Amino acid sequence: MKYEKIGNSDLEVSELSFGCMSLEVDQGQDQIIDLLRKAYEARINFFDTADLYDKGFNEAVVGKALKPFRDEVLISTKVGNEWREDGSGWDWNPSKEHILTGVNESLRRLQTDHIDLYMLHGGTIEDPIDEAIEAFDQLKKQGKIRAYGISSIRPNTIREWIKRSDMDCVMMQYSLLDRRPEEEALDLLHENGISVITRGTLAKGMLIDKSAEDYLGYSADQIQQMKAALDKTGHPLAGAIKYVQQHPAVASVVAGMRTEEQLQELTEANAINLSEEEIANLGNILSANTYSKHR
Repeated sequence: MKYEKIGNSDLEVSELSFGCMSLEVDQGQDQIIDLLRKAYEARINFFDTADLYDKGFNEAVVGKALKPFRDEVLISTKVGNEWREDGSGWDWNPSKEHILTGVNESLRRLQTDHIDLYMLHGGTIEDPIDEAIEAFDQLKKQGKIRAYGISSIRPNTIREWIKRSDMDCVMMQYSLLDRRPEEEALDLLHENGISVITRGTLAKGMLIDKSAEDYLGYSADQIQQMKAALDKTGHPLAGAIKYVQQHPAVASVVAGMRTEEQLQELTEANAINLSEEEIANLGNILSANTYSKHR
């Protein structure tokens, strides 16, 4: 397992990380804890959650699982979505007040005195961006967080955060079937010393075992064409991961895992090296898609 630095922080994250959103309440707490600890044993040191997931249960079980070796792992969580009192859904709230209040609840659930990476869970150009940045900077000075960033795919929002903040990271969707970040965001972030953490790398599983369907401008037939190219490498799962990891801006690929078998498959795939030619060939199968909104 390789480890990469996040932005200008002192955080070094495993190139494959655990996306805790994939965990389901009905799996049972003991099973989830066992799986998270097995991921740690497999040398994954970065675990990504959010206060939104399962109304805080996700953070709570992650905190409980990782507590015995808290100093040896890095925890990322997110803020900005506020559950309604009646539980019917959530509303977007990127205010300074909510961020400063939300961090304390996350710290409590995670059973820790600091969050390694704290991210705004979304973001639009209409947000009170400077106010949100003030909150993150304040939390950093207080020692409640070590680094901060945003989880966003919107180029116009990302540009503003680059201009105004000292963020270290952006989480964004990126895969062989979603190459929109290649148009501008990846290079721009890399030039500014800001790391990228990717999600959606398997495109809802369509790059490996799920049925193909129209997706982000690609037809089901085109997706089948991409799957065939991945199969041709002999290591389709590795191909999907390695394509994303090749960009120098990318520090870690967040992958969802629900079972020990999936954990093993992902860690084994991550250990496989494909040639530069094989990776380049994958990028030539389909024309890269681009953003149509929020440019």
